[in-house]
Amino acid sequence: MVLFLHHRYRIPGGEERAIDRLADTVRSRLGEEVATLERDSLHVPAAAAGAGMLGGGLRPDQVARAVKQLGARVVHAHNLQPTFGWRALAAARDAGARVVLHLHQYRLVCAIGVGFRDGAECTDCRGRNTLPGVLHNCRGARGEALVYAAGIAAWQRAVLAQADVVVVPSRFARERLVQLGVPVSDACVVPNPVEATGGAEPATAGPRHGALVASRLAPEKGVDVAVEACARAGIPLTVAGDGPERAALEARARQAGATVRFLGRVSSAELERLRARAAVAVVPSRSAETFGLAAAEAMNAGLPVAASRIGALPELVPSEWLVPAGDPDALAAVIARLAAEPGAGARGRDLVRRAAGPDAVAQALRTAYEIACA
Repeated sequence: MVLFLHHRYRIPGGEERAIDRLADTVRSRLGEEVATLERDSLHVPAAAAGAGMLGGGLRPDQVARAVKQLGARVVHAHNLQPTFGWRALAAARDAGARVVLHLHQYRLVCAIGVGFRDGAECTDCRGRNTLPGVLHNCRGARGEALVYAAGIAAWQRAVLAQADVVVVPSRFARERLVQLGVPVSDACVVPNPVEATGGAEPATAGPRHGALVASRLAPEKGVDVAVEACARAGIPLTVAGDGPERAALEARARQAGATVRFLGRVSSAELERLRARAAVAVVPSRSAETFGLAAAEAMNAGLPVAASRIGALPELVPSEWLVPAGDPDALAAVIARLAAEPGAGARGRDLVRRAAGPDAVAQALRTAYEIACA
């Protein structure tokens, strides 16, 4: 039995999808039962969140009780902030489980997790020095910024000390965390899994047309660059996703004379249909992605991907499909080329399934669990 711990974000996204697929992989490929203990920021008052950050977690007894009742041999911990903290991991170990700490983002050092602010990458916070996050007011409210900075600085090493093994989604993520002063040089790389099947094969999917972005509409995702690039390439763009930048992006599309459909958040089934009809996916990130799940999912569905050369994306996407982040002219050229290149989608599908298909992820998970339980 493996017990997953995860504190869900107010706006769910790729991390939640990755966690669900990791659980499926443990069940189907490793033959172990999985239970999940979740908390949700939508239901946690601000005062409780602050107490959890400053106190190193709330209600660790709940975790210990779950371990004992389920007979969990491994606790696979994902996002711990703000209410699980290091105390949840200590309780799991005291109850007899081994602990796998899965760092999907940079939350052990960065108060907002993504290392991006004011339109650019940010690596100002390093190790236990989280004061820059307060000075930059990264949480948007000074009191909240102080709480997160203090909690991360106080408990960063305690969290790591309770982990029997640390897992990251890419080699880049491990290197960046070490650069940021987080001592995880021996972390295991476990890619975010793509599904075993992913839509129609490119050769049988029928005519494909236009470009697709599937993303949260936030500055670090670079969707404005995709709008400009598609306008310059003369290719219609469909944007699936929502977020704080939507109104600005709609205005940018009108100004650029681009043909863009903004669909908002769509179901998984609708996203699959959109991928089956598109000729190319666009992943124009400005931030140092720790994996690049949108790119992996599109490639798995048979779509070639025009993407930024940033973060972990070069570990997934062929180099000739990559362009400098924030360069709409270079992105337009790659979009136009891939949209007209038969066979590109099949190549991408083969690459991503070798890197992040169920078999590859299962083997990486098996290794991490063996190390934790040694």
